[in-house]
Amino acid sequence: MKQYLDLLRRIKEEGVVRGDRTGTGTKSVFGHQMRFNLQEGFPLLTTKKVFLKGVIHELLWFLSGDTNIRYLVQHGVHIWDNDAFRYYNELCVKHAVLPVDRDTFLLSAGEPSPIEGYRFGDLNHVYGYQWRSWPKADGGVIDQIEAAVELIRNNPESRRILVSAWNVAEVEQMALPPCHVLFQFYVADGKLSCQLYQRSADTFLGVPFNIASYALLTMMMAQVCGLEPGDFVHTLGDTHLYLNHMEQVDEQLSREPRPLPRMILNKERNSLFDFTYEDFTLEGYDPWPTIKAPMSF
Repeated sequence: MKQYLDLLRRIKEEGVVRGDRTGTGTKSVFGHQMRFNLQEGFPLLTTKKVFLKGVIHELLWFLSGDTNIRYLVQHGVHIWDNDAFRYYNELCVKHAVLPVDRDTFLLSAGEPSPIEGYRFGDLNHVYGYQWRSWPKADGGVIDQIEAAVELIRNNPESRRILVSAWNVAEVEQMALPPCHVLFQFYVADGKLSCQLYQRSADTFLGVPFNIASYALLTMMMAQVCGLEPGDFVHTLGDTHLYLNHMEQVDEQLSREPRPLPRMILNKERNSLFDFTYEDFTLEGYDPWPTIKAPMSF
């Protein structure tokens, strides 16, 4: 994962200090690209341990089209808790409803709330909805994931195999506007590659997670379409380190990368929507210990 460590060094050396929505402050560069050959191993960071359970469950959640955190909470994945609770409190103010405490909110995820049309844990039309149910003007929806699978199988040379999460008409109503906004698939020489454009990248906490997630999605798509995985190309817009992550970055840069692990998928799965958590086996992962850092909201 030299590509990722080189990015950390670039931000430290070339980055500009800027304010941000959270008030924490960042050091950032604009525009960066990394390429990972998936034939060389699964690009899971080895200079610190990555929460792979969260990567897998979040991706399955996206692919299901779900936008309520109930599934994630039930599986011990809490990466969306803060955004969901913040969004709920904003709705309580808007609708003049007395909020419940955080623990009650999480335990009630998926259940109806006093706010009309809102269930505890809803995030509005975030990733899963846009991927699987992009709304049409006539009241119908577009399943972008299914459409991408069909194009890869039937018209692999198409330059239109894209999935977008950035719905301009709905982005202001989402609990969190999508950071990874657009991805495109490319077929050549029997291999499937994927390029992601990410508008905003929390490089220390979020980017390792994003790399693993889209690499895994590429492998899944390749399998169900009868192809081998090719490259994952990660293109980043506002690429930043939060100012309260600098010591952690220095610690990570002091560590020598270890060999990449290998991800094994259940070969019996021939539909993208049939995969379960148990269908993924990671072999040879020997990371350095976790490095904790605060999240900014």
